[in-house]
Amino acid sequence: MRLRHPDGSVVHLSYCTNVHPAEDLPGIRRQLSGVAARVRALLGADRLGVGLWLPQPAAAGLLARPSDLAALREHLTVLGLEVVTLNGFPYRGFHDEVVKYHVYQPDWADAERLRYTLGLAEILAALLPDDVTEGTISTLPLAWRTGWTADKAAAVMANLDAVAAGLRALSRRTGKVIRLGFEPEPGCLIETTPQAGALLGDVDHDYLGLCLDACHMAVGFEEPGAGAGTGLPIVKLQASCALEAPPGAQRALAAFDEPKFLHQTRSAGGFTDDLGEALAGGLPADESWRVHFHVPLHADPPAPLTTSAPYLGGLLRTLLGGPAPLTRHVEVETYTWAVLPDAPPDLAAGIAAELDWMRGRLASLGLKEH
Repeated sequence: MRLRHPDGSVVHLSYCTNVHPAEDLPGIRRQLSGVAARVRALLGADRLGVGLWLPQPAAAGLLARPSDLAALREHLTVLGLEVVTLNGFPYRGFHDEVVKYHVYQPDWADAERLRYTLGLAEILAALLPDDVTEGTISTLPLAWRTGWTADKAAAVMANLDAVAAGLRALSRRTGKVIRLGFEPEPGCLIETTPQAGALLGDVDHDYLGLCLDACHMAVGFEEPGAGAGTGLPIVKLQASCALEAPPGAQRALAAFDEPKFLHQTRSAGGFTDDLGEALAGGLPADESWRVHFHVPLHADPPAPLTTSAPYLGGLLRTLLGGPAPLTRHVEVETYTWAVLPDAPPDLAAGIAAELDWMRGRLASLGLKEH
């Protein structure tokens, strides 16, 4: 969906398709025809934005067969869908039985991450609507924090220089500006937005910047305005909510301790890589916990648990409530519907409810559907 900011600029709202387990092009097309098209109908929207996740095999196939890429663009148009952003964080296998730490591979020290990302940029430049000249791609915050060496740091910086040069060349060739947003995440090399400012301060800011994930920032107990003070452009916001437990009520989180995804957990006094470690005594029980478990934006979990929806509201006010938007791409990214303790039977209805919730929050900031 497109919304008009009070300053006249267009803000794009989409939902991220990494919620779908499709790993190949036929599966992706089926999810678009099924779930995404139904979400658009439920919202009564003329156009629905989708933040495509293209696993590496699917992306490679589209690059190898331009006719398939042209057909995907036509398929999106027929369904009333549009793509201005891609999620380039998971490389492949995001819905394997166990994902956990695998999601951070390959990292930005690996030339394959560079090739994959530049390939996504080529695809996005071809998929952008005719009246849109700027697209965005979100990516991992360089690497998981362990195993960091001087050689790895040098390889990362070389690849960042190369991806910026590739995006600049793509812009000259196509007239489309594709920008890459690094997404701080607890436990990674870049955990917080201040760390991003320190590690990415010398990169090409015309093409490289930040993707702010509201869940990650909440788990890090960051101030909502922290991302705006780094000196880095905020190319994209991922609208997401973390799970919260008040002091003494953490046993209620046991229902969310599932085996597929990594659920980093933090309190004022500590951090664990996963929720199970925290529940086993890794964090003090007399403090509030925040958990990296993307929960639906519009719905409260069973009491006494809550979510970081108020934090997301503050971040939206920071980024979009001022005289000009600090980002123009907003992507709802709740990829955990299938692993919720009470997974809803109707995924499309759930996604539509989230987008409607987000549409209402943006309207309260003065944005109007366009």
